[in-house]
Amino acid sequence: MDRIMFSGQAGLNYSFNLSDDREADAPEKLSPTGFVVLSVVLGFIMTFGFLNNLIVLLLFCKFRKLRTPVNMLLLNISVSDMLVCLFGTTLSFASSIRGKWLLGRSGCNWYGFINSCFGIVSLISLVILSYDRYSTLTVYNQHMLNYRKPLLAVVATWLYSLFWTVPPLLGWSSYSAEGAGTSCSVSWTAQTVQSHAYIICLFIFCLGLPVLVMIYCYGRLLWAVKKVGKIRKTAARRREYHMLFMVLTAVACYLLCWTPYGVIAMMATFGPPNIISPVASVVPSLLAKSSTVINPLIYILMNKQFYRCFLILFHCDHWSGENGNTSMASKITAIQLNQRAYSDKVACASANTFNQCSMPATKHINPPEAMT
Repeated sequence: MDRIMFSGQAGLNYSFNLSDDREADAPEKLSPTGFVVLSVVLGFIMTFGFLNNLIVLLLFCKFRKLRTPVNMLLLNISVSDMLVCLFGTTLSFASSIRGKWLLGRSGCNWYGFINSCFGIVSLISLVILSYDRYSTLTVYNQHMLNYRKPLLAVVATWLYSLFWTVPPLLGWSSYSAEGAGTSCSVSWTAQTVQSHAYIICLFIFCLGLPVLVMIYCYGRLLWAVKKVGKIRKTAARRREYHMLFMVLTAVACYLLCWTPYGVIAMMATFGPPNIISPVASVVPSLLAKSSTVINPLIYILMNKQFYRCFLILFHCDHWSGENGNTSMASKITAIQLNQRAYSDKVACASANTFNQCSMPATKHINPPEAMT
């Protein structure tokens, strides 16, 4: 495989000739067959990543019932994924066809910046979704539908991402070409204290801490679900659990796509020189980009509202019998985790009634309604 796609050996990054803004000779070049394979894969990711996320945006625009607070974060992820396909993957695709980076140093800075920025936006959105599922299924919310917090959360994801992706443009580390020389990212192999400090901060605050927050939220949720597993599952609770499973799947796929790239980057940064083989530097990058294709498929196939609206959008009349229930609201089912207050009591809640609860010491609280 290495002989077919690559000739020679090289590091993960190489520099540009800044004096004339042209590409310097890379220490490694893909073979013609390798560039063809790379172009085909990038073309697939670019095309279907854009189209899949465009469908999600069209569903939001056409069906008002999908514009719920929790879905605003799904929309945010789709917007960031579509933008990276439109303004990032297209540049790498064109460069792969020509066999070299086409836009010089300034274009490399742009490409590295937007890919890092949009990737962090997606990750932080998933973190907030994880906390939303945790708070929704474990705490009684005392307010009606509120779009203010989700919109503030969306703004926060972009500000947080910009905070960590602008510094390389200002001199704290830098963006440079990677892999086969047709894409750019953070200068993982730059052997300077300044660059190493930035990369350590990037991994702590844009990968390590977000992943730990998601593990904590889902760990507590799974513990709570197991604790109350004997309670009869109502329709509302099943809908909440289905939404939880969809978000869990999105998080798992995101981590599967990006973790190999993160491991390779850390090895390139702190490992011995030339520890990364040519294939190892290209394949994880393609896998990370593939998340833009996978995310919208998860939303459409695993979210019943999205799926039904998708069928309506494309006039699948033989499914029309299911369309009457697309606007049904789900009621939030809550699970109390405070053992001191509820150690000997279990709150029984259902979507429309609170029958069959024979615990005189427990007060029944009506949870608010929320669209999922």
